[in-house]
Amino acid sequence: MKQLAVISGKGGTGKTTLTSCFAFLAENKIIADCDVDAPNLHLTLDIEKKEEKDFSGAKVAVIEQDKCQECGKCLEVCRFFALEKKGELYEVNEMQCEGCAACLYTCPVQAINLVEQITGKTFSALTEQGKFAHALLHIGAEGSGKLVTEVRKTAQELRSDEELIIIDGSPGIGCSVIASITGCSAVLVVAEPTQSGFHDLIRVVELAEHFALPVYLCINKYDLNENITEQLIKFAQEKDIAFLGKIPFDSLVVKALQQGKSLLTFSESLAAQAIKDIWQKIKKII
Repeated sequence: MKQLAVISGKGGTGKTTLTSCFAFLAENKIIADCDVDAPNLHLTLDIEKKEEKDFSGAKVAVIEQDKCQECGKCLEVCRFFALEKKGELYEVNEMQCEGCAACLYTCPVQAINLVEQITGKTFSALTEQGKFAHALLHIGAEGSGKLVTEVRKTAQELRSDEELIIIDGSPGIGCSVIASITGCSAVLVVAEPTQSGFHDLIRVVELAEHFALPVYLCINKYDLNENITEQLIKFAQEKDIAFLGKIPFDSLVVKALQQGKSLLTFSESLAAQAIKDIWQKIKKII
């Protein structure tokens, strides 16, 4: 099964807008939103039915007070200051605990256990555009990479005869991005013509190349700074990255977002036409 990941080196480049359009243009596909820290692809999809599951991506220490001898050894070995003494009792601050198990192995009476902690939710849905998998990480929780992996697993489980998974990845180069692109058939990087956009493009391309993934490039809002746009294209040529097209700045993008619609619903949109052209090139590639 082919998998296309749409990513960007920084937020705000238009990655999700492109993915939303691809969800409307592609046939026989499954859609996955792997930006689990701030998912928003669902805002432009017509969801008909949704199922959700709790996700446990971490463990925290729990002290059995009836066994604890208050020796304080757990407090001495905790590097994350997650254990504290309150009166005569030792307690665990769940927000500080990293689940490293140092206290568990140090406790002489085995009064400490590690228990699963619910850190997010995964969702599977039916939409007018196809089957859809996404998730939401709880505020302050860790393990975004694990949750992204779970989203991709959910997408695979939804498959019947679909031939493609379109993945809206996280911005940046962190573990959630690595989990979004690993094993993909192709990676489309969406860049913007700014100095920060150029810098972050270099980083995300290096990440994709590290995993030996085919990388393609498109530039959104290219006409905001055509000098940097030319620099981005030159960079792609030097790195032997296929350049798939330029998308103009279009005020209708904001209007579409405000109305919770796909940009493709605006037939007069120049950006929508450019995205259609890019999609036709991607179809030939994958």
